[in-house]
Amino acid sequence: MIKTYTTNEHGFQDALSVRKDVFVREQQIDESEEIDGNEDASLHFVLYENEKPVGAARLREVNGEGKVERVCVLSSHRKKGLGEELMKAMEESALERSYSSLILYAQTQAEDFYKKLGYSTTSKEPFLDANIPHVAMKKVLKSST
Repeated sequence: MIKTYTTNEHGFQDALSVRKDVFVREQQIDESEEIDGNEDASLHFVLYENEKPVGAARLREVNGEGKVERVCVLSSHRKKGLGEELMKAMEESALERSYSSLILYAQTQAEDFYKKLGYSTTSKEPFLDANIPHVAMKKVLKSST
């Protein structure tokens, strides 16, 4: 089950918990880079399995587009389709907010995951973000109505 939260709601701490496990502990990203000044401007998504938070992401508006950020699933729950479930929920939320497209910066090791979901790489070459190679990607959303 996926729930959404703002920073003033208790569930926001569940999102931070998953992000700290994946980005700070597993990928060794400094916590000051992981938790940034965009938290309050974002809608936070938390994926639960048996009431335990196992995935998280956030969505915010940047120049009229939705920007997907901080997508992560605990290592114990990967390769089960949960990341795809999380992305689908964010795309639905983006359509509800009338975003015509979503952009994201994907770690290069996750580029194929996003390509399978219909995202196209828009950067010519990888760039470093938090000392990890990333590529810029974009997906034009199609409303089902």
